[in-house]
Amino acid sequence: MLKHELRKKYKDLRAAISASNASDLSLILANHVLQIPIWDFFYYHIFLSIEEKNEIDTIPLMTLLQGKDKNVVVPKMSGETSLENYLITDSTAFKKNSWGIPEPIDGILIPEEKIDVVFVPLLAFDVKGNRVGYGKGYYDTFLNKCRKETIKIGLSFFPAEDDLISDVHENDVRLDYCVTPEKVYEF
Repeated sequence: MLKHELRKKYKDLRAAISASNASDLSLILANHVLQIPIWDFFYYHIFLSIEEKNEIDTIPLMTLLQGKDKNVVVPKMSGETSLENYLITDSTAFKKNSWGIPEPIDGILIPEEKIDVVFVPLLAFDVKGNRVGYGKGYYDTFLNKCRKETIKIGLSFFPAEDDLISDVHENDVRLDYCVTPEKVYEF
């Protein structure tokens, strides 16, 4: 399938999930992350959810990471397709940007090459680990700046598409894992 077809399909599917069900599924996803061998690393990048788009709530996952004394890093949009990454501390303040994404106002900047694990937002993914996001390129640009060994984990309310995404671009970065309520995919 083409990315634009998948974007429409999964935006509609996600919009149909109730807030209560989305909250329950987000907690299940956070618990499934415990199955992935990622717990010996130092810096964990996690996206912050856009409530209006019924995205996966990443607060339970962030709480899990902080409970394991991990350094949690969150993105802030910078320029046309770039992300800056800030360490969350007790004094981190957030403000929603024009897209409704909570972002740190300021803080300790962490370079991409230090990040060990990235939780990647997505709308859909296929059985090979290709993903479809909103199409702006922020995460592919960011992931291409990370080390090759950085572990990339998608989070999805829905299972993988059996049909491969047919318009994968050479700069698109594949996932290493994707966590759904039913299972953890490894690619």
